[in-house]
Amino acid sequence: MTNTLITGANKGLGFETARRLLAEGHTVYVGARDEERGRRAAEELGATFVQLDVTDDASVFAAVRTLGAAGGLDVLVNNAGIEPRRPDGGFVDPAAVTADDIREVFETNVFGPVRVLQAFLPLLLRSPAPVVVNVSSGLALTRALADPAAPEHFYPDLSYPASKAALNMLTVQYAKAFPNLRINAADPGFTATDLNHNTGTRSVAEGAEVIVRLACEGEVSGTFQEGAGVLPW
Repeated sequence: MTNTLITGANKGLGFETARRLLAEGHTVYVGARDEERGRRAAEELGATFVQLDVTDDASVFAAVRTLGAAGGLDVLVNNAGIEPRRPDGGFVDPAAVTADDIREVFETNVFGPVRVLQAFLPLLLRSPAPVVVNVSSGLALTRALADPAAPEHFYPDLSYPASKAALNMLTVQYAKAFPNLRINAADPGFTATDLNHNTGTRSVAEGAEVIVRLACEGEVSGTFQEGAGVLPW
């Protein structure tokens, strides 16, 4: 039996990934900050709720105790993430972005996965085939945002692409540090979720495809992948 924890799993890509992995036979733990929403999502899915705020040490270590008592952890999907937007869904003017604004995004998108992975590492390394999937973004690709001909070039925000670029680097370094841990980064594409005020052009079913694949298949580690296969860093 494969025990799988997905952070930020009460909606969007996390919810769809949970649904798909349950269908693959995984025992899925739905991690969510909000207890009411998390429990409701877990009940709808037929999964188990775990209260988990990736920005809070006490919450993360409580989740470790829960999973440890439940038999351990085989697959970790670091899905929880935030993207700064105005209330109307528009982008924040880069001239108005402060260091504190960027720090807030990094707290969830970068320090969150580090906090969760480090805390769960002892459980993962006891698994015969431990897997970590870091949900990243094509916006992490500096070459794409720098290329006027690339569709990503328009994207003006400072903190979100920087946070995903950092997450990609962490993925590479963790893969080198822990050769027995299969860890990869996933680019779900421009998926319509609450994160982007549902402006994405892909469905959550399409976006979750690469996450599910990396959670279930293959022996490769230290890669960045989209639905069509491996992306160059």
